[in-house]
Amino acid sequence: MSMAYENRRTGQQWPVSEPIWRAPDDGGPVELTPGAGVLPAHIDTNKHSLWRYGTAVRTEKRISLGEGWTPLVPAAWQGQPVLYKCEHLMPSGSFKDRGITVLVNELINRGVTEILEDSSGNAGASMATYCAAAGIDCDIFAPASAPEGKLQQIAAMGARLSRIPGTRQDTTDAALAAAETKFYASHCWQPFFVEGTKTVAFEIWEQMGYAIPDHVVMPAGQGGNILGCAVGFAELMAARQIDKPPRLHIVQAEHCSPLVSLFSGEEALPVELTLADGIATPKPVRAKEIVDAVRWSGGQAVAVSEAEITDALKIMLASGWYIEPTSAAAAAGLTKLQYSGTIAPDETTVLILTGHGLKASQLIAGALTG
Repeated sequence: MSMAYENRRTGQQWPVSEPIWRAPDDGGPVELTPGAGVLPAHIDTNKHSLWRYGTAVRTEKRISLGEGWTPLVPAAWQGQPVLYKCEHLMPSGSFKDRGITVLVNELINRGVTEILEDSSGNAGASMATYCAAAGIDCDIFAPASAPEGKLQQIAAMGARLSRIPGTRQDTTDAALAAAETKFYASHCWQPFFVEGTKTVAFEIWEQMGYAIPDHVVMPAGQGGNILGCAVGFAELMAARQIDKPPRLHIVQAEHCSPLVSLFSGEEALPVELTLADGIATPKPVRAKEIVDAVRWSGGQAVAVSEAEITDALKIMLASGWYIEPTSAAAAAGLTKLQYSGTIAPDETTVLILTGHGLKASQLIAGALTG
């Protein structure tokens, strides 16, 4: 069966010949029908980017900035071995490039020439970067309170930046209103974003010698990494390359932890400001799908305090890793998973480092002096 958009709540499907960003029947998010995965023989090892998996990434590549194929570096955390997946070394400085490059290439192929996106910072910077490379007219809505480095990056890449007062949700609401007249290429809604982020699963598998770790730990706001990992590892299972997925664990800040609340069945706490700005998402578009992915893999959802995020950030910096606080939140979550016994000392763990510290230098300086 050829690829199609699919509403898994209703079973309805639509052709991908015209880009859409929500299901025409109930207004919810759409997914792509499952892909066939990848075999070792299909990998183009001459390409040092995610496009080495071109047979499994279902859009034609028109532009690339060398995104993907990030290092998997052996290290230690709290005395236990860990592998750092260095997504912060992408062209725009965050893992978002993995999904945005595939989304933008699909938009090019569908003839889209102007788009609108809303973002807490990293996705907007990535979208501005790839739209510049593609010659696509780009509007980015971002919270006025977002890290200044991320906002300056968006503007520097030539996008029209609208700084929206209020919460992250206020930014989304403003973008949705503007989307009445311009194509809404939101990474939160567009399924081709996940088509790109699934390649992180392929890379982990290939870089580990066509094997998988016991655990993958990552921060989660809109859940682009967890959804991508779930799709990627499921495709590897469908291709009979692995028997089961690694346990996929998500980490949120206690000050904004709707996914942890949904996973545990507890009432969500009031949203407050958090140092981990990249995951300060009060209403994830695919919240149920994210939690389903965690449960499918046998993983956990944990919340960490601001003090725990700050402590983890200081440890990472002292070890030579200049990452943004959102990545440090995942490291703090890894500590909790280790101390609870969820991750045993003899098990293999990949920790995804999602964003570069240069994008949040003011936040980092404040955390070190506060």
